[in-house]
Amino acid sequence: MSYPYQNIPIDEGLVVCTSTSHRFGTDAVLLTAFSAYRRKDRVCDLGTGCGIIPMLMQRKEPPAEIYGVDIQPDAIEQMRAGIAQSTRIGSVLYPVCADLKTLWPGAPLGQLDLVTCNPPYKAHRAGLESQLTAQKIARHEVLCTIYDVCHAAKQLLRFGGRLCVCNRPERLADVIDAMRQNGIEPKRLQFVAKSPAVPPWLFLLEGRYGGKPFLKVLPLRLVGEGSAVTTWQTEEEI
Repeated sequence: MSYPYQNIPIDEGLVVCTSTSHRFGTDAVLLTAFSAYRRKDRVCDLGTGCGIIPMLMQRKEPPAEIYGVDIQPDAIEQMRAGIAQSTRIGSVLYPVCADLKTLWPGAPLGQLDLVTCNPPYKAHRAGLESQLTAQKIARHEVLCTIYDVCHAAKQLLRFGGRLCVCNRPERLADVIDAMRQNGIEPKRLQFVAKSPAVPPWLFLLEGRYGGKPFLKVLPLRLVGEGSAVTTWQTEEEI
């Protein structure tokens, strides 16, 4: 069966289907590695898009099961297409078309070990909703905010479970506030830059549901020309 997508091989036997509406960038690759997922984990990727994070998790010691959740039906169809064309799936994968603000019937509430999310980076501003496109949904908080993401994670995580997100440095205070308002304590932070001479363009943050206050700041992560995370053709940075 053929699909109207661009097929991106991310490893032997693993394919991600991309389109002009749903692609992936370096940030998703970095977030997957940062999440430090484990083989026994039950995972949910919120706003999964083409399913890049669940598929990247198949490359090495895949988690037991992964829910890939997105509000856009065409994104979930792309994830399904990638699964159908891949021959090396080690997790039980559940593509789910749902609004993370309400989740879905039968959602594994209070049961998951890890929630990941590469959320919309730009705060909602008046006028953005006039032309609602897939790109706008991915980049701007028009359908959900970081507070919605953290609330959904709170509902899904077991006590002690982890939420891992990435975002632009100017949103760090918002993300920490959203985590803490939902009982998720920031525990691990890493900034990402293209060189030591320029400001970071991304941060990666892990929070633990029910954790005690203590934030570990990791060394700066440098991602430049020739980096392993730029092996594939990726979406331009927003």
